[in-house]
Amino acid sequence: MDKIQQNLLEQVAGIHEVPEGAYSLRINGQLHGKNSSENIEIVRKEDKPGIDIYIKEGTKNESVHIPVILSQSGLKELVYNDFHIGEGCDITIVAGCGIHNGGSENSEHSGIHSFFVGKNARCKYIEKHYGEGDGNGKNVMNPTTVVELAEGAYLEMETAQIKGVDSTNRVTNAKLDKNATLIVREKIMTHGDQYAETTFDVELNGENSGTHVISRSVACDRSKQKFISRVKGNAKCSGHTECDAIIMDEAQVSAIPEILAQNPDASLIHEAAIGKIAGEQLIKLMTLGLSEKEAEEEIVNGFLR
Repeated sequence: MDKIQQNLLEQVAGIHEVPEGAYSLRINGQLHGKNSSENIEIVRKEDKPGIDIYIKEGTKNESVHIPVILSQSGLKELVYNDFHIGEGCDITIVAGCGIHNGGSENSEHSGIHSFFVGKNARCKYIEKHYGEGDGNGKNVMNPTTVVELAEGAYLEMETAQIKGVDSTNRVTNAKLDKNATLIVREKIMTHGDQYAETTFDVELNGENSGTHVISRSVACDRSKQKFISRVKGNAKCSGHTECDAIIMDEAQVSAIPEILAQNPDASLIHEAAIGKIAGEQLIKLMTLGLSEKEAEEEIVNGFLR
């Protein structure tokens, strides 16, 4: 890997080089390397780009890294990754995509990640998106996540769009069985003329299933954001979605909720708050010696922390 690729790897996965243990590293549209461990098997798909990850029943305190890096301008790819997580597991998956575009053509990565989480298994999924470059080409990322949680399964997703992504359409579709739980924490920042759209579609099919979806975002300059959430309660269940956004300059943000209770014991809540930084917050920090710009940056960083 060259220095540009190493920097992208650090931004999206928090590592400087090929990790130890189970991993799959994709660079410029090709599988750069992969490694399985005793309990985690990574198999390259034969019919389309992507991998299958099989995690043995009862595997605990292990992790797998699957970052994607694009440093060649004009590349466009669609990758399929399927996670088969056995019963009783407790594991962490670190994904993410970084694009460096120094040319005039658009670079695009679209990934479809499917999670099949077994009975009473627990999984934490971390995904970061990052873009950079000194050319005129745009960085485009369109992640799709498909989730099926078996009885008692738990999936926690932490997703972040750090910077430099010109266009993104993020889609999550989930179906939950009895006593299953889905927690999503999303963070997005947009600048310039960037556009970000997020759609969550969650079906609570099992008794005592539950979801909590939290989206926090900051829209600056002339950027636009759209947050769409649909939660269907098909059994005795609980669902809570919330969208909190800071809007600055000439940006636009919209939140479109839909909650559908199809069972009398379904409890569903949606919250949305969109607004600018409060003047008293700026004044308080400026009295401590910060400039107005520094105060804004401090508030934004704390909001997205």
